[in-house]
Amino acid sequence: MAIPVLVASPLEAEHVRAIEAVDPRLEVLYEPDLLPVPRFPADHAGTPRDLPAAGLRRWREMLRRAQVSLDFDWWDPAAMPANCPELRWVQSTSAGVGQFLRRTGLIDADLVVTTAAGAHGVPLAEFAVMGVLHFVKDVPGLRRSQAARRWERHAGRRLAGSRLVVVGLGGIGRRVAEAFAALGVRVTGVGRPGRSYAIPALAETYPYPEIDAALAGADALVLACPLTAETEGLIDAARLHALAPGAVVVNVARGPVVDEPALVEALASGHLAGACLDVFAEEPLPAGSPLWAMDNVIVSPHSAATVPAENGLVTEIFTDNLRRWLAGRPLHNRFDRERGY
Repeated sequence: MAIPVLVASPLEAEHVRAIEAVDPRLEVLYEPDLLPVPRFPADHAGTPRDLPAAGLRRWREMLRRAQVSLDFDWWDPAAMPANCPELRWVQSTSAGVGQFLRRTGLIDADLVVTTAAGAHGVPLAEFAVMGVLHFVKDVPGLRRSQAARRWERHAGRRLAGSRLVVVGLGGIGRRVAEAFAALGVRVTGVGRPGRSYAIPALAETYPYPEIDAALAGADALVLACPLTAETEGLIDAARLHALAPGAVVVNVARGPVVDEPALVEALASGHLAGACLDVFAEEPLPAGSPLWAMDNVIVSPHSAATVPAENGLVTEIFTDNLRRWLAGRPLHNRFDRERGY
């Protein structure tokens, strides 16, 4: 019998064909005219469509039949357990789905969820390198001098030989560590207690409870951890001030990992040279947030991981997991409800 596989996120034709090629038993359900309209490449949210009655009936029929889905229902995700009675497994297009699952109530659903962990490591590591170098090389000061047509020689800072802490040692944290180590940075990792991490790029590793020892005197901090009860509010005022004067903070994790008012204060006081932020406590970032107007802050609209190659990388993860699912083997990146990622 055919196994209906729903593609619930806009995808290029070659990637749909790659899913179909996994196994002849698969019946891929993909009708892009029923999905949100992408605003940019690899946009998995898009602009929702106002479907006519016939289109909505067709979408509901596809939901009713699906046994596997690539991404969640855009129309009514919280109702997936009722609207998708045959559904057994959802492959997310995101690496971090804990907040979404809690918000929609799907955290308690009888569904296997796998994440796209590993698809976003390279662009996020590149973003982190860009953010740290932007302030280490004083790009804001150079831009001010350029605007004033002021030629004033000065001594700059060197990234090589500095020490950086990366919090979170999954696929993204590993890529961050590798990128900075290649530039001559001494990288300290902070990960889950009880885990051993075979990451050659790390000079040393600490568990979360010992993060204070890791942060003391560090020149830069990159947050790449999931948002869990253990990491929410992890970086507070005291930990920001434990960093070396002139340190740089990059957040590609989730906004609530950092005490945002404390971050603003550390930036305004000059203790931190800068912050490069892709995530915030509230998104979209409110117009009244002081972060918008700060010269030593880069504001990125939660888009640092989004590149045109993303759909291909997500498809590779999904097709590998499809083969595993059909063979009854364990799936990669299975969401752990107890850990929250």
